[in-house]
Amino acid sequence: MSIHNVRKEVMLTLEKSMDRFMEKYLIPAEKIWQPTDFLPNSQKDSFITEVEEIRELSKELHDDFWVVLVGDTITEEALPTYESWLLDLDGVSQDPDNSWAKWVRTWTAEENRHGDVLNKYLYLSGRVNMREVEISTQHLIADGFDIGTSTDPYKNFVYTSFQELATYVSHNNVAKIARKKGHKALAKMSKIIAGDEMRHHKAYTEFVKEIFKIDPSEMMLAFHHMMKYKIVMPAMHLRQSFETKGSLFDDFSIVAQRVGVYTGFDYVDILRKLNEAWEIDKITNLTPEAEKARDYLMKLPDRMQRITERIVVPQTDFKFKWMLNPS
Repeated sequence: MSIHNVRKEVMLTLEKSMDRFMEKYLIPAEKIWQPTDFLPNSQKDSFITEVEEIRELSKELHDDFWVVLVGDTITEEALPTYESWLLDLDGVSQDPDNSWAKWVRTWTAEENRHGDVLNKYLYLSGRVNMREVEISTQHLIADGFDIGTSTDPYKNFVYTSFQELATYVSHNNVAKIARKKGHKALAKMSKIIAGDEMRHHKAYTEFVKEIFKIDPSEMMLAFHHMMKYKIVMPAMHLRQSFETKGSLFDDFSIVAQRVGVYTGFDYVDILRKLNEAWEIDKITNLTPEAEKARDYLMKLPDRMQRITERIVVPQTDFKFKWMLNPS
């Protein structure tokens, strides 16, 4: 049987538990928070006062903070478009009755709220050039991205397990910074977004754990492949108006590290957490190739930790068109 057909069989097996997965990890639209729960109510007389309070508090936060928040917002706004990529995985069908397709649609619908609320908050803050932000968002969606997974669900679930934890870290750190500056509303909003990301991370982590039980060697090789070639961030193709694809990502990454929202140490920590969550040191019945892959994965966090400790984060004053009146 071909690898594609094996993947499809495993996905069919997991699909039998999809109702349980959805009940455990996703929340109905009527019960989950919505963007308006965190934004000034435009129908109330207090609307203008609440907006003015946001604008005043926002002045206290450094430009670097807003650059990171803009990048997070653009990434979140692009995420629902990944539905088209996920629906093409082996074992997933666009048939409305396909349970995997239901999962993908419901998950991306939940994620859609994150971009909505962050975009509106940026708009109300008065701190950023929204037209430039909107141009970057349109470019990121149009440019797409290749994460090196093709239609392989094993590799894709490693990616989503990692990425959802990374976004949890990012939003959680934004919440901490906002809280220290007295920006309670932004802190609360970021914290609850982080909670969504952690819930989604746990779901994808469980999918991978179940695959390890059924097809351990191939799952180990998929995990090895993703980590050997590094997890590509969704924002890798970030660009601004009249710039080339990906021209902004390095500068944005440096700012995110400088602010402490997402660093190389976070990347290493996430890898350690995945190794522990999937208990890869205890998995049995591996092929010799998969055993080698496991050895590589077990040693990788310490090796990457040493490399990360040697990295010096530049203090360069980058100019982003997202910010108002960049010199």
